[in-house]
Amino acid sequence: MGLLTFSLNITLDGCVDHREGIADDETHAYFTHLMDEGGAMLWGRTTYEMMESYWPAVARGEEDAPPALREWAIKLNAKPKYVVSSTRSDFPWANSHHLTGDLRTAVQELKDATPDGVLLGSGALATQLDRLDLIDEYVFLLHPMIAGHGPTLFQDGLPQTRRLELISAQPLSNGSVAMRYRRSE
Repeated sequence: MGLLTFSLNITLDGCVDHREGIADDETHAYFTHLMDEGGAMLWGRTTYEMMESYWPAVARGEEDAPPALREWAIKLNAKPKYVVSSTRSDFPWANSHHLTGDLRTAVQELKDATPDGVLLGSGALATQLDRLDLIDEYVFLLHPMIAGHGPTLFQDGLPQTRRLELISAQPLSNGSVAMRYRRSE
C-alpha cells in the first residue's frame, strides 16, 4: 500500500492561495522531484481545472516556459491524475481518471493500488481526507512571506488536533523551507 501525501505551498500566515509563494526554478524542481517519487496525483475538481487550464499547453510547447516549468509540465502530463468531483465526470487531460463512489473507499483503494504513493494537492479535498484519517504524510513548502488573506490551510477545521513527527526539513536558497511530516498518532 502506498502512502497518501498531502503537499502544498503555504505562507507564514497559513495562506494557500496558488497565486502566493515563490515560483522559481528551485521551487519547481523541488515539486518535480516530489512528483517523481509518487505513483499518482489526486486532486479535487477545482484544482484539476486550474491545472488543466495551463499545464497541458506548457507540456505541448504552446506556452513559453523556462526549462524547470516545462520539465514539470511534461512529467505531470504523463503522471496518472485522479479527480474527486460530484459535478463533473469528463476529464480529458492525458492520464486523468474520475474517482467515484464512497470517498473513503475510493481513496483507500487508490492507495492500495499505488505502491509508490499518491500525492494530494488540493486543500479542500485534504480537509475531507484528513477527517477520514486517510492522509499519511504532509509536505509543506513554507514561503517566507505573509499574504494577509486566505484561503488558509484547513480553514474549515478538523475534528481534532493532528500530532505530526518531523521527517525532514530542507531549506531552499530562496528562503523557503520544505518540511515533511508523518502522522504520529
